[in-house]
Amino acid sequence: MKYPLFGAAVFSLASIVPAAGAEPPYLDDRSSAEALVRSLYNAIDRKEYSRAFSYFAEPPSKDLETYAKGYADTESVDLLTGQASSEGAAGSVYYSLPVAIRATAADGTERMFAGCYTLRLANPQIQESSFTPLHIESGELKPAEGPLEEALPEKCGDGPPAPPVDATLERARKAFAASYGGICDSPSVDADDGAAEPQTYPISFNYPYDEESEPRREAKLFRFWCMTGAYNEVHVYYLASDSGEVSQLQFATPELDIRYENDDPEGAVREVNLIGFTAQDQLVNSEYDEATLTLTSHAKWRGVGDASENGTWIFRSGTFSLVKYDVDASYDGEINPETVIDYHGGP
Repeated sequence: MKYPLFGAAVFSLASIVPAAGAEPPYLDDRSSAEALVRSLYNAIDRKEYSRAFSYFAEPPSKDLETYAKGYADTESVDLLTGQASSEGAAGSVYYSLPVAIRATAADGTERMFAGCYTLRLANPQIQESSFTPLHIESGELKPAEGPLEEALPEKCGDGPPAPPVDATLERARKAFAASYGGICDSPSVDADDGAAEPQTYPISFNYPYDEESEPRREAKLFRFWCMTGAYNEVHVYYLASDSGEVSQLQFATPELDIRYENDDPEGAVREVNLIGFTAQDQLVNSEYDEATLTLTSHAKWRGVGDASENGTWIFRSGTFSLVKYDVDASYDGEINPETVIDYHGGP
C-alpha cells in the first residue's frame, strides 16, 4: 500500500451541523420531579401552552387563554434544578424541587426567578380505573438576581441541601441539548449505560508558557452518548477550559482516497492516499484514558471488524491534537490495520 505522510477519511462519519435557531427538541417526561419540570419549561419554550397547562393538578390560571397570555412576551426560558426531596403520605409521594429560571423576552431583556415546585405521585399500584401520573401540585417562584447557579435555592422545606452546582457541566448539557437534541437518540432519557448523564473527566495541565512555579490549571472533559447502531456507538465531546469556557470539541481526521484492485471494495487494496484533513464533531466507539490524556476511536466499517479506522488524539496545551491514525481498508476477514499517521509527542 502507498501511504503519504499526512491526510483525512472518506469513510469517516459526516459532520452534523444543526440548523441555527432551531426550536428545542420535544420533551415530555414524567419519570421524575426534575424531568417533569424540565418538560414544563420545554413546553413553554416551544409555546405549547396546552401541554404545559396539563402538567398541573389544579389549573395555574383561570383558563388556558389566560395562562398563555402570561407567556406572550417570553421568547425562551433557561432552567436549573436542584436536588428533589420526597416524603410519603396517604398512599402518595410528594416531591419538593428547587428551581431557578431565566426568562428571556422577545426584546432580549431577562428576568430571573427562583423557588420551589411541589409535585405528587399517587401510588401507581393502587390506582385503578383512571390513572393519574406524576403532576405539579403547586409552584412558588419569586424574582431573583445573579447567575442561575447562585439564585438556585439550597433546598425546599425540610429537604436536603442541594449539592454544589457544576456550572460548566450545566453549560455543556445545555449546549449538547441545543445542538443534538433533535439528532441524537433520546438524549434526555438515560440509556442503558447512563447515556443522558455525561461522563466527566478532570484534566490537570499547564500551558508551555506557564512558569514551573505556577499551579496546575484544571480543565474538564465531558463525553455525551449520542446514538448506538448495530456495531458502532457515537459520542460527542465538550471541553471546559481552565477559565470555565465550554466549547464543543472538533477532531482533526485524515481524509483518505482508497483505491482497490479493479475498483472493487471487496478486492485487494491497491493504495491509500491522504488528501487532506476534515474536522469531525463526533467520535465512534471512543474512550478517554485519564492516565495518558488520550482519546481513541475505533470506527468499524462492518460488523465483523475486519475493516475500520482508528484515531488517537492527545491532550496538550489546552486542547486535543491528532497524533496517530490507522486504517484497515481491506474486507479480508482479518484485522490488520496499517498506520497512516504516527506522531507522538508529550502532553
